[in-house]
Amino acid sequence: MNKNQSLPWDHPRFRSWIAVARACQLMQQSLARSLVDLDIKPPHLDILVNLYRFEGISQQELARKLLVGRSNMSMLLPQMETRRLIERRGDERDKRVLRLYLTDEGRKVTEAAMAIQTDLIERTLSEESIEQCMATATSMERIIAVLLKELGDDDRCM
Repeated sequence: MNKNQSLPWDHPRFRSWIAVARACQLMQQSLARSLVDLDIKPPHLDILVNLYRFEGISQQELARKLLVGRSNMSMLLPQMETRRLIERRGDERDKRVLRLYLTDEGRKVTEAAMAIQTDLIERTLSEESIEQCMATATSMERIIAVLLKELGDDDRCM
């Protein structure tokens, strides 16, 4: 590189992106540590929260919401079924589709885990104003939209 070219880490947008990535990674590590007593990990929590919000969602819809492939789902879902956190039921109209539901135990674990996650978020962001939090969310949502569009899949939801 010649000395007139700047290095990536000298660029403000690069610095911003690295900060977001590091914050996300550290939050995931902290969340994982906080969930140990419930014997779940962040990917399990993602599934549980989505089933809590969208009871009866199909496996395919869940994979799309979580931005993961079917192989990830096919590893996690059986583990969660074995623990009796979720159950899969055939769709009444289309027998090829499996719908996902929380069990009573799954609902209890999900509510405890959501309380842990909410507490972590509150502790972590307590020094940020609500306005700053909303500005960050808006910025990240714009980035998500750009990336999903580039991937050719702008109908995915979070």
